[in-house]
Amino acid sequence: MFDDDAADRPLSPETVAVHAGRADLAALGVHAAPIDLSSTNPLPDILHGGDSYESMANGGHPLPDGGNVYARLWNPTVARFEEGLAELEHAEAAVAFSSGMAATTAAILAHTTAAGKHHIVAVRPLYGGTDHLLDSALLGAQTTFCTEDEVHAHLRPDTGLVVVETPGNPTLDLVDIAAVVAQAGDVPVLVDNTFATPMLQNPLDLGATMSLHSATKYIGGHGDVIAGVIACSEETAQALRRVRAITGALLHPLGAYLLHRGLATLPLRVERQQRSAERVVAWLGEHPGVSEVFYPGIGDTRGLVGTQMRGGGAMLAIRLRDGYAAAEALTGSVRLFTHAVSLGGVDSLVQHPAALTHRPVAAEARPGADIVRLSIGLEDPEDLIADLSRALARVSAAVG
Repeated sequence: MFDDDAADRPLSPETVAVHAGRADLAALGVHAAPIDLSSTNPLPDILHGGDSYESMANGGHPLPDGGNVYARLWNPTVARFEEGLAELEHAEAAVAFSSGMAATTAAILAHTTAAGKHHIVAVRPLYGGTDHLLDSALLGAQTTFCTEDEVHAHLRPDTGLVVVETPGNPTLDLVDIAAVVAQAGDVPVLVDNTFATPMLQNPLDLGATMSLHSATKYIGGHGDVIAGVIACSEETAQALRRVRAITGALLHPLGAYLLHRGLATLPLRVERQQRSAERVVAWLGEHPGVSEVFYPGIGDTRGLVGTQMRGGGAMLAIRLRDGYAAAEALTGSVRLFTHAVSLGGVDSLVQHPAALTHRPVAAEARPGADIVRLSIGLEDPEDLIADLSRALARVSAAVG
């Protein structure tokens, strides 16, 4: 017999990942989530269709008697993915976008210029695209970059947003989210949670306003979809959806379907990739050609891994003893690692941040030319180590 009290206990993240966002499937008479590719929808009449349009254009939901109207405003396939991601992030809502940068742009616009604020405080390091967007002031807000403990000192009356990324890209720097939230006070805090995923970190539980993911990475997990998503309160979601509707940044339903499907295996993929990364990190730490390994937990005197994070994840970076020449030789010598930007997929990747993703970043904040970043996939870690061993031997021969 089932214990009724036990049945009411909170579901594990692994179970949530499989079932979230699928509550309506039985009523639809289907088992796999359908893909709604409609670009427009039949209207019941002018009055109700217009009311529904107005609701969605201002960031609300479609009205039951008015329909979805138009796909730039709402799509049920996208909404299912949003529901699933929100549940994993312990959030009231989530808003999905056509890319991670579209999501970042919406968060900035909704909390700065659209809210009458024109200043942002950001903690480096950040993903190069985010850093470049903030530094450019393209969206009408000025950004002050600072360290984690300087956030409060740089707040102004017109500060509309604090932006952090933890673990940071590319050197896996950790930021104490709760400490930043305390410094920010009433100013909303956006945390880029891409590297950690909801499996290892939930920023909203620590007081953050928004948890952002480049869903292209671990959420999708297979390198075949571009997307962004932000988990947040329903009030914040309404502001984000309004920006999304106006700018036309809604995620395509096929991408939403792939992401929703990817959620089901996210816990398994992250667990296996993290285990492999730990093995690779231990091996690289003993290699004479590597002068420094960057990985969450290494040098973490505050104990954020184990409290804020539930593990170190599957991203790492290394500083090569022989500098840029060694980095160039390494990226050209690996066989199992694909030399490519992006991360979080089932296959392992290697890239040189200073030359690629962080090239637009100001010189003083750009990662060193001797650093390469590794994304560990689902391959056998011993095979990855053998690949790196062979490549590093070629590096030694090339620069020696």
